[in-house]
Amino acid sequence: MGRDRAGFEVAFDLLQQGGGSKCFDDDGRLKRTGTVWTARADIITAVIGSGVLSLAWATAQLGWIAGPAAMVLFSFVACYTSSLLADCYRSGDPVLGERNITYESAVRNILDWKKEKLCILAQYLQFLGVPIVYTIAASTSIMTIIESVCSHTKSDKSACNMISDRRMIIFGAIEIVLSQVPNFDKLQGLTIVNFIMSLTYLIIGIVLSIKKVKENHKFKGSLIGSSIGTVTETQKIWNCFQALGAIAFTYSYFTNLIEIQDTIGSPPQEARTMKKAMLVSAAVITLLYLLCGCMGYAAFGDSAPENLLAGFGFFNAYWLVEIANLAIVIRLACAYQMFAQPLFASVEKYADRKFGGSRLVTQESKIPVRGFGKYTLFGFRLICRTIFVIVTTLISMLLPFFDDVIGLVGALGFWPLMVYFPVEMCIVRMRIPRWSTKWICLQILNGACLIISIAAAVGSIAGVVLHLKSRKVLGGA
Repeated sequence: MGRDRAGFEVAFDLLQQGGGSKCFDDDGRLKRTGTVWTARADIITAVIGSGVLSLAWATAQLGWIAGPAAMVLFSFVACYTSSLLADCYRSGDPVLGERNITYESAVRNILDWKKEKLCILAQYLQFLGVPIVYTIAASTSIMTIIESVCSHTKSDKSACNMISDRRMIIFGAIEIVLSQVPNFDKLQGLTIVNFIMSLTYLIIGIVLSIKKVKENHKFKGSLIGSSIGTVTETQKIWNCFQALGAIAFTYSYFTNLIEIQDTIGSPPQEARTMKKAMLVSAAVITLLYLLCGCMGYAAFGDSAPENLLAGFGFFNAYWLVEIANLAIVIRLACAYQMFAQPLFASVEKYADRKFGGSRLVTQESKIPVRGFGKYTLFGFRLICRTIFVIVTTLISMLLPFFDDVIGLVGALGFWPLMVYFPVEMCIVRMRIPRWSTKWICLQILNGACLIISIAAAVGSIAGVVLHLKSRKVLGGA
């Protein structure tokens, strides 16, 4: 609500100064200029994160039949439920109703405040979990870059190893600096940078996989994935569940979907434009996911790495691998802030509301920055954001298991944010009678996705426990 009031106050002041209606929508907020094309770019950028690098591993656990089928199924579910969510952008009248500019405001206005609290909890778990995944993924890419360069420049290969904790500390230090930049997640041009970086490492991963398949002169893999013998029956089950969680993670963009829709200009109706954008984006994303997952599996077979690009560390065209991994680090460094800064903003608003008179909250320092004037550093911002980065880095160091953590985070976010809330809001908005055919179909979808999420979470937790038992307490790889 603070964001709404601030927007109205700015709009009112500018209107008084003669800004005119050309700069504002009919509700007083700044005029939206987004189109179906910008929405498609935003959606693709939001979806293609580090999770895509785990698709080859996920396919290796499920096999040639279940792996691609799971990716297509998740895509259909995401496309359908995102269309339900698009209709929730306005409360009441689909054209003139009040705009819900955040996911939680839609839940509050269409359902109730209790459901909003559950929604916020699910979002905060994502805001905490996704940066942990990004820290682990970025450290793997940093390691690949170092090993690739080192192996081609030094004769002593043993000098090329770097303990994973150090890599994560390096990435954490970068994030501490970036977290002090206010509204970093809203910087102009950030979407373009993320879009370019995402496509860069995704396309390079696909191209290198195709090249490796050509060198192997065959497609590796089997219909059922990793076979019993290389893993136990129990491990096979857990790995399959983890794979579902990893695939679910690749679609964990629902926290940003309404915010993307809030950039679209009207007319035409925002929901109609958003559905067009989602349809094309889902088709493009699914095609890229299938190429990445299937070609990665064809290249490595059952030994597909947790992070696809890590498997090309000593490839002949090592400079191409380095470019891809550098693109990952840049993309994840920015994406980390896109998930973390909304959480920062919420905590800082709460602190300002509760302890506005405290010197810790209000204290600021002016730091001269050559070429940029003076930077205002707030004491509470520095402490709060630094603690968050340190906590996520420490958790990543304790649990540096990419496939397990990505499966768990995907499982925790998939059902509530992707399925449950869109379905519940659809039922309320459309006044669907209980036990009607449509109500039953929606509840079947809801229940099936809940079971998948529980299975993925259980499998991922089992994987974490198994890795912790076999991991050395000090000096992990």
